[in-house]
Amino acid sequence: MFRREDGGVVYLLIRDSYRNWGFPKGHLEENEPAATAALREVREETGLADLRIAAELGAIDWYFRFRSRLIHKTCHFFLMETATARTRPQRDEGITACKWLAYDDALALLSYENAREVLARAAQVVEGREDEPERREAAGGDR
Repeated sequence: MFRREDGGVVYLLIRDSYRNWGFPKGHLEENEPAATAALREVREETGLADLRIAAELGAIDWYFRFRSRLIHKTCHFFLMETATARTRPQRDEGITACKWLAYDDALALLSYENAREVLARAAQVVEGREDEPERREAAGGDR
């Protein structure tokens, strides 16, 4: 999630009930496409309505234990753009804060390494560098 502000770009992070900073995410409803679920979850968790999917950023997966059971979770991420700055955290779902930050500040605040990787991919797309390795290779290697 990003928006343009004063000639720059800011990214939206949310803080969960455990005080960890990350990105909005949720569950797919039956037969719901991942992009539709992502838009719905971001709207619910942040209160933002004017969302546009700019790119698909891929998926991350992880394991955790819940009530002595090992759970495997996969989350698909989409880069979304909005022009709205005002957010409304979904407190009844444990979202305690939403914060717009410049890239470096967001990178430093994120609680998990896999979220930092998602942010880096988002910044590459926003800055138009998503094909940078291929361009370097076509130009004859690293420069």
